[in-house]
Amino acid sequence: MSAKQPILPPAMLGILGGGQLGRMFAMAAKTMGYRVTVLDPDAGAPAADFADVHLCAAYNDHAALRELAETCAAITTEFENVNAESMRWLAQHVPVSPSGDCLAIAQDRIQEKAWIRKAGLATAPYLALDTVADLNHDLSPYLPGILKTARLGYDGKGQVRVQTASDARAAYADLGGQPCVLEKMLPLRCEVSAIVTRSNAHEVAVFPLAENRHRNGILDISIVPAQLAPALAEEAQRMAVRLAEALDYIGVLAVEFFVLEDGAEVALVINEIAPRPHNSGHYTIDACVTSQYQQQVRAMCGLHPGATGLLSPVVMVNLLGDSWRADGGEPNWDVLMQAPNTHLHLYGKAEARPGRKMGHYCVLAADSEAALQQAEAIKDTL
Repeated sequence: MSAKQPILPPAMLGILGGGQLGRMFAMAAKTMGYRVTVLDPDAGAPAADFADVHLCAAYNDHAALRELAETCAAITTEFENVNAESMRWLAQHVPVSPSGDCLAIAQDRIQEKAWIRKAGLATAPYLALDTVADLNHDLSPYLPGILKTARLGYDGKGQVRVQTASDARAAYADLGGQPCVLEKMLPLRCEVSAIVTRSNAHEVAVFPLAENRHRNGILDISIVPAQLAPALAEEAQRMAVRLAEALDYIGVLAVEFFVLEDGAEVALVINEIAPRPHNSGHYTIDACVTSQYQQQVRAMCGLHPGATGLLSPVVMVNLLGDSWRADGGEPNWDVLMQAPNTHLHLYGKAEARPGRKMGHYCVLAADSEAALQQAEAIKDTL
């Protein structure tokens, strides 16, 4: 079901998932005058701090889904691994974005890459491995490469670098013999992401590109604007819009790119998509006319996307549980909190663990290099 008229405050909006992305969605929606219901099985879900209603139940709990359908004017999600069938069922009763079909595509790397190719867009050379028999192919066009599980991989999990065919076969067995993708490693210059908001076939907006640096498979720093030639940045934005249109996607879609450099040649290939706001788009809260979470609200309510202009160069730094003391003590916030051009965002999680995303901060400055230097200096003091 799709919204025929714009959904206006104080309507109740529903979201499946109560993590930090759901928390920032709830904050945006509440600021805009909406009410929020969160469905999440965790009694301590961070989004519940800002929700009017917290349905503490599984994502396929029929009673909870029925309550969402009966009380919410529109429904979205904060992560792709929510039950796609639940979203399809909800869509029979209330406007849902993104669709269950789009979620199902994003949940499976094999489908995802096939759809990217179907849209006429480039990916790294890859081989879909549905069964162990697929490893009998000539693997040399995909080596050295990265073997990735087709489903439930995130933040570098479910990925193994392989140099030879025997490495690939061993890694496939270590990953449990489940469907995988073998993707060729390419000469990487950097990674960037584009975040698209699509309310309907005629209303699309794209945020400025973020240049992303990872550590141990987890996003560490995003630099905006990305240090790319303007023509290349515009091409990435066009590719992201083209993919959203091919998917008939409604909502906020993050598209991650590899920027390849081989001699004088520079090219873009799409790495993966996320059918939701994205870690690399947190900067939009502090540095853009409209945040990605306000865009999520606007898209699900059938409103025009907000303006995406960058108000200031910015660097976003992820805060992982590694920054907390072994005894649970807080990081040294003093330098961060005393700086007048920084913004700290903590996610309300009770327990800090290594690798767990606990928050982020943004540094705004006259140029991205100055922002990066200050952001890294702060990071060294925490």
